[in-house]
Amino acid sequence: MLTASDEVLFRLPKAELHVHLDGSLRATTLAELAKDRGAPLPVYDELALGSHMLVSDAASLEEYLARFALTLSVMQDADALERIAFELVEDHAAENVRYVEMRFCPGLHTTDGLTLDAVMEAVLGGTARGQTETGTRARVIVCALRSLPASESVSMARTAARFAAGEVAAFDLAGAEKGFPARDHLDAFEIARDAGLPVTVHAGEGYGAPSLRQAIVDVGAERIGHGTRLAEDPELEEVVRHRGIPLEVCMTSNVQTRVASSLSEHPAREYLDRGVSISLCTDNRLMSGVTLTEEYRNARDHLGFTPDQLRDVARAGFEHAFVDSAERARLLDDFDRDVAQLL
Repeated sequence: MLTASDEVLFRLPKAELHVHLDGSLRATTLAELAKDRGAPLPVYDELALGSHMLVSDAASLEEYLARFALTLSVMQDADALERIAFELVEDHAAENVRYVEMRFCPGLHTTDGLTLDAVMEAVLGGTARGQTETGTRARVIVCALRSLPASESVSMARTAARFAAGEVAAFDLAGAEKGFPARDHLDAFEIARDAGLPVTVHAGEGYGAPSLRQAIVDVGAERIGHGTRLAEDPELEEVVRHRGIPLEVCMTSNVQTRVASSLSEHPAREYLDRGVSISLCTDNRLMSGVTLTEEYRNARDHLGFTPDQLRDVARAGFEHAFVDSAERARLLDDFDRDVAQLL
């Protein structure tokens, strides 16, 4: 019989579908890179810096996002990007994450002269090295930002398309939701889809059900980043359930941005009970101060997820990975084999 002990949750094979590269640096790496590059930080001590970067007082999504200025300041050269991408794979592998899709906006890393292609090559070099050294499968999701002009989103989509034959998994629209409808970026989504890339969209986090309707109805998102406020639109929730559109659930982040008042009041359990597919994710390991294993513990301790439910949620992460059918079958076969050994 499967249990949900801390040890089992650590050993449980997991997939991470929603983690931001620029929000998941190690505090030690952030401090070292800042010193090497002369980038100012409020503090340089690892523990103090980790505490500073942990968002515990944000009043909104926009306040939560403000800390990214510090991480982005050290992510403007190829060596730093390659290192950070490699370490993110390594950190996931250390807690039995077998598959990770890390996302980022390449356009935010060109301040010091890197081209978009150079940015992509550095990050993909880091994920490739991480995969080789750890065995954890790693792919990249290219993000556009809602608050930037649609022309910038088109540029990000074209960048993703140039690398679609490699390890780019999908195209995403992220950033502040309120006042920035997804439909304004339709051209970018069409470019991504023409290149064979699936689409995931941040929605139902900083804004309510209208942002979810925009993502699903207007641009046809195949996965939803967060989706926390889906219950505000019961009709749309039924569409999500019927189509099997999964929610990339980030519990700790949602509490930090005040989308959920507490972990125990997060709607993830209600969605699961009503047949909506969910996958547990970290969002930002540095700013949220959480690992994927800890998010599984949070679902157990605060929402009463049973061992079987946690197993099913973990499996759903592999089921909804942006990979081809052959690779999905391999990932699921490995998952089922390894879970059987936990019984």
